[in-house]
Amino acid sequence: MGKPELDITPQGGIDPELLAQAQRLGISIAGMSETQLRLHLQKVDPAGAEERARRWAEENAEAIKAHNAFVEEHGPFGAEWRRW
Repeated sequence: MGKPELDITPQGGIDPELLAQAQRLGISIAGMSETQLRLHLQKVDPAGAEERARRWAEENAEAIKAHNAFVEEHGPFGAEWRRW
């Protein structure tokens, strides 16, 4: 039994930005999952991974702020059941 075929279309679930970065670096993605590709790119292009993380945090800053405010007001999920 062989590996399932990798669907690299945008609907296939792999971030198009990761695919473009792999292509720029000449990395073959055959047989890689998005997680494997992401980990590999972190090793071979850490600056690119840091830039993606910075952009993600910037794009999601409002949601992160709202989440932190909710936790500050209500506590973390499941806190009422903690025994420690």
